[in-house]
Amino acid sequence: MSKVLFKDATIVNKGKIIESDILVVNDRIERIDPNIQVENANEVNCTGKHIIPGIIDDQVHFREPGLTHKANIASESRAAAAGGVTSFMEMPNTKPPALTQEELQKKYDIAHQSSPINYSFYMGASNDNIEEVLKTDKEKVCGIKIFMGSSTGNMLVDNVETLNNLFSKIELLIACHCEDEGTIRRNFELAKSKYGDAIPIALHPQIRSREGCYLSSSLAIDLAKKYNTRLHVLHISTEDEIALFDNTLPLEQKRITSEVCVHHLFFDESDYDILGTKIKCNPAIKSAKDKAALLQALKDGYFDVIATDHAPHTIEEKSNPYIDAPSGLPLIQHSLPMMLYFYHRGELSLEFIIDKMCHSPAELFHINGRGYLEEGYFADIAIVDLNRDWTVKSSSLLYKCGWSPLSGYKLKGIVESTMCNGKWVFKNGNLTGEKSGRRLLFHGN
Repeated sequence: MSKVLFKDATIVNKGKIIESDILVVNDRIERIDPNIQVENANEVNCTGKHIIPGIIDDQVHFREPGLTHKANIASESRAAAAGGVTSFMEMPNTKPPALTQEELQKKYDIAHQSSPINYSFYMGASNDNIEEVLKTDKEKVCGIKIFMGSSTGNMLVDNVETLNNLFSKIELLIACHCEDEGTIRRNFELAKSKYGDAIPIALHPQIRSREGCYLSSSLAIDLAKKYNTRLHVLHISTEDEIALFDNTLPLEQKRITSEVCVHHLFFDESDYDILGTKIKCNPAIKSAKDKAALLQALKDGYFDVIATDHAPHTIEEKSNPYIDAPSGLPLIQHSLPMMLYFYHRGELSLEFIIDKMCHSPAELFHINGRGYLEEGYFADIAIVDLNRDWTVKSSSLLYKCGWSPLSGYKLKGIVESTMCNGKWVFKNGNLTGEKSGRRLLFHGN
């Protein structure tokens, strides 16, 4: 029997910050109480540190199978553990894409062998695989992913009849990437007619425009309302889209939910001048006005979760000219420190950040036994030093791609240790080699 006792912890949980001890026995939290005394436990002195539930990231791209020169499940899940993330949900646009139950299962098999943290994988939808989609087990798979705008990979669903078919028949949560393909293509051709192959990166938010985002998001929402589908709209990037969502209902009553990503809150179009294609992503990082509006909308309850859309590429690929540089950036190791930037500025409370990164993803996806520091729950726990100043350096990056758009940035607040299912996967700044991740289970949509 394994026992770990967190002593003198400052716990952030369910909208409160309290001083208490936490006793973990094997893979579960057994007791939360001040001044716990127990024999044969490994004690962890948490004086001056904050204890949070493990972060749940509902949108990542770990590139395996087929794109493992960029990343793989083992490397990126280790980077996630170093960032306090204990559960991830990964997208289907790999090679081959997860468009059949067989290909989907292969990804679960890889994660079972290699991931230190918990995992789930979206089943992908295409214009012609609905029979495979309908076989998906809603208690064992986080959802169905529909790309309503082309991104990495070739999984665009642009057939209106197919969309109606998918939204009317799927009982699982549908997660959508929303950008209107026709709008993007027209904007791209217009830019190319003016600049040829030398389109400047600064035009990316005009090519992947706010109009394209709004058209697609509103279409997805109209379909969801028509068929009462459980819809989750990913990575909202514009002020225009905010009004499409409801901030009057509690999360458990919502059929339509939304996500905002750390990079759309942290960067804006002025950063293209320095970072260039390193921050090229879909949907694009847009104006400072959009960035400010997204933060306010997050505060006001329009967005239900905060995620990363972690999407690594090699630095060689990202160094290509705009047309050839792929979209996506690695973020999962630094998502919490990026959000702590807003905490230290007094714009977001710590309790609020933990709700949107830990509690709400668990509630939104109906994840069993995770997302909270509660007796009986799985021991997915991170220890955070809120006040440590540090600089992101290449030597500390755990991404296989070996780079970060945050390199050289000074941040405040860092994850010191991460436990998953009662096992240390990252301890005192170092990976432990444990592979204690488990398949996430869900209790319906």
